[in-house]
Amino acid sequence: MRLSPRTILKIISYWPPYLASGIKVVEVADDLSLVTVSLRIRPWNKNYFGTHFGGSLYAMCDPFFVFLLVQQLGEDHIVWDKAAEIEFVKAVSEPVFATFSVEPALADEIRRDALERFSVEPRLATEVVTAGGDVVARVRKTLYVRRKDAKTRFSDSFDLSRQS
Repeated sequence: MRLSPRTILKIISYWPPYLASGIKVVEVADDLSLVTVSLRIRPWNKNYFGTHFGGSLYAMCDPFFVFLLVQQLGEDHIVWDKAAEIEFVKAVSEPVFATFSVEPALADEIRRDALERFSVEPRLATEVVTAGGDVVARVRKTLYVRRKDAKTRFSDSFDLSRQS
């Protein structure tokens, strides 16, 4: 039995690292263009100062841009995280939220770029905020996107026999 992407996003809240960290998926758009997650502070995810542990703030942001983009691009694309950066802005102990959005127009642009080049590296960003809208952290992710047939399609551009 294959689970729907929407179901996967809902049950990820019960994945042990997320469940233990207090990370929960709270909203999923029907077209899989948007996901909102929350992080509640727990005694075991506080830092020394009683505020959100930075690792938990990053963990709540880790998989969602890749997941949304791969769902929109389809099975003929490879999508990976390549780089990530988090800027901690404000220390808080109240619940925080992050919304990840990959609009269909952006996915279409990335799809077109991946047809023209061997790979593309879109940069996506979000903010971790309190319920009142105060920015707690800024997260920037660089993804690696390539069509699965890129090595064949671009074989004239480089010599595959020289690669190990």
